[in-house]
Amino acid sequence: MRVYRHLRVLLLLAASLFLACQPAWATKRVALVVGNANYQNAPLLPNPANDAAAITATLKGAGFDVVDSRLNLAATDMRRALREFADQARNADIALVYYAGHGIEIDGTNYLIPTDARLERDTDIYDEAFSLDRVLLAIEPARQLRVVIVDACRNNPFADSMKRTVASRSISRGLARVEPTVSNTLIAFAAKAGLTALDGNSQNSPYATALVKYIAKPGLDLRRAFGFVRDDVLQATGNRQEPYVYGSLGGEDVALVPATKAEEPVQAANPQSEIRRDYELALQLRNKPALNAFLTQHPDGYYSNLAKLQLNQLDAEDARVAATAKAQEAEQQRARLMSQGAQRADQEKAAAELKAAEEARIAAEKTKQAAQEQAAEAERKRIASESTIVAALSGNKPAVESTVADNPAAATPAEDSKTPKLAALSDEPRQTDIAKADLSKSVDIAKSVQGELSRVGCFTGAVNGQWNAASQRSLALFNQHAGTKFDAKLASLDALDAIKLKPSRVCPLICDHGYKADGDQCSRITCAEGSFLNDDNECEKRRGKKPVAKRNTDERPSRADRSARERPAPAADVPRRQATARSGGGGGQVVCDQSLCRQVRSGCHLEYRGGGGPGGNVGNVESCN
Repeated sequence: MRVYRHLRVLLLLAASLFLACQPAWATKRVALVVGNANYQNAPLLPNPANDAAAITATLKGAGFDVVDSRLNLAATDMRRALREFADQARNADIALVYYAGHGIEIDGTNYLIPTDARLERDTDIYDEAFSLDRVLLAIEPARQLRVVIVDACRNNPFADSMKRTVASRSISRGLARVEPTVSNTLIAFAAKAGLTALDGNSQNSPYATALVKYIAKPGLDLRRAFGFVRDDVLQATGNRQEPYVYGSLGGEDVALVPATKAEEPVQAANPQSEIRRDYELALQLRNKPALNAFLTQHPDGYYSNLAKLQLNQLDAEDARVAATAKAQEAEQQRARLMSQGAQRADQEKAAAELKAAEEARIAAEKTKQAAQEQAAEAERKRIASESTIVAALSGNKPAVESTVADNPAAATPAEDSKTPKLAALSDEPRQTDIAKADLSKSVDIAKSVQGELSRVGCFTGAVNGQWNAASQRSLALFNQHAGTKFDAKLASLDALDAIKLKPSRVCPLICDHGYKADGDQCSRITCAEGSFLNDDNECEKRRGKKPVAKRNTDERPSRADRSARERPAPAADVPRRQATARSGGGGGQVVCDQSLCRQVRSGCHLEYRGGGGPGGNVGNVESCN
C-alpha cells in the first residue's frame, strides 16, 4: 500500500509539471487538406498534389493537433472525409480546410469537384459535386475560428462540354463571391470572384507558395497573413491574379500560431501604424459594418475621414440601386395601365411618377459618380504620399508611418470602385504602379464582361478581351434594356457585377421577318393551311371573297324600253266594222272592252253604236234583244 501511495504522488507531480509547462494559448486545432489532381474525365492538374503536401507539412510543423491529408478523392471518399472531419471540428477551437483542385460556379453557388465527376449536364452538379456550403457546415461546430482556403479558381474543362438544360442558367469562369453567415469565419479564394488562378511554372502554384510562407508565421494576424499572400501573388503573376478574402473577425489579432513571449516585440507598436492597418483591413472587406466598426474605434483623424468617404460612396451606391428599382417599377406600372386601357387621368399620373422616378435615378447616379471620383482621388493621394515618403526615407518604417498618419491634407473620396486598389499589408510599404496594374487587369475584366453579356443575350461576338466597337454596342444595349448607365467605352467591375446580378436574358432575341424567338435561337414561322403571315409577323386567317351584285347593262332593257313595254296598246283608230249578220249563237263574234275580249253569248249580236278608237268611245256593243 505504501508503494502504491508513493507511486500515486509521483504521477500527480508529473501531471502537474506537464500542465505547468504547457503554453497558456494551448487550443485544439484541426485541419483537412484535400488535393484533387488525377481527374478521370479531365486533364491532369500538375500542382494540387504538391500544394496539398506543402500545406500539410506547414500545418503539422505549426503544431496542429490533427492534419488529415487526402489526395484524389472520388465523390464517396470526399463525402466520408467531410463527415469524419465534422466530428473532429466539433471538439476543436480552430478548424481549417484547404482544397486544391477543380471548382465551378453555377447560378451563384460554388462547387468542389471530385475526381470521378462527369458533369455531362449542368444538373449533374447537384449529384456529383459538393457545394462550398457543405464544407462550411462541416467546420461550423468549431468554437473560435473557422477557415476555408479554396485554390480551385482554375479554368474549368467541364464548363465547355457541359450541356445546359436551362438556357438561362449561368456557368461562369472562376468562383462566385460568397458571404459567410457564421461569425468568425474566413473564406479565402486564390483569385477574385469571376477570375481564374494561375498554376505557375514551379512545383507549387503562386498562391500555395505564398500560403506556406505566411499562414503559419507565429503571432501574425490571419488577416495580415492573407494580405501578405495577396501582395506576393500579385507580384509573382504580374498583377494578373489577385487573391481575395471574404468574412470578418473581431478587433483582436487572430493567429493560427500564437507568438511566444520571446517573439513578442519589445517596443510598443506605433499607434498610427495600428490605425492605418485597421483602415486597410476595413477597406479590403469593403462593406458598411467593417467601416462603421473602424469609425467606432477611431472616430477622428486622417484615416477616419477616408473611411467616411468610403461610407458615402457605399451609401450613394445603395441610393442609386433603390432609385433604379423604383424607376423600373414605375415603368412597369405605366405599361400595365396602358395595356389595360386605364383612364387617361391614371395614365397621366403614372407617366408623372415615372418621370419623377427617372429624374431621381439620374440624380442618384450623378451623386454616386461624384462620391466615387472623390474617394478615388483621396486614395490616390494617400498611396502617392506613402510611396514618396518610402522613396525619400529608404525604408524607415516608423518615420514613414507617422508622417503618413499625420498628413494634414483633407481626405477626399477613396478607392475607385471600377478599379479597386487595396493597400498592401506588408511590413514595409511597396510602390505600385496603379496605371500598369489597371492595364494588366483590363483584359481579364473585358473577357469577364463579354462572357456575362453573352450570357444575358446582349453580345454575340468572340470573348477575347478586346473591348472593341461591337463590345461597346453590346454594353450600350444592356444599359438600354436593364436601365443602367454604365460607360460603354470601358469594361468596368461595376458593370460586371451588375450583369452578374441578372439571372436570365436581358436583351431580347431579334429575328428576321418570318422567324420567331425560340429560346436562344430563331425558328421559322409556319402558318396553318388557310392562313398567311402578315406584316406584324403573325399568322392571320385568310378571308374568302363574298359575291357582289353587279348590273348587266347588256341584257337589262333601258328605262325607255321598259316604259314602252308596260304602256297599254292604243285602241284601233279605224272604227270596228259593224256586224252585218245576226246569228243566234253569236256567229263566232267577239266583243272587247277595256279589260278583255270574249265571245258573244248565244242569242246576242254586235251592234255599232258609234265612237271607238283611242278616245275610249263605246264602239261595238253586245245586244241581246
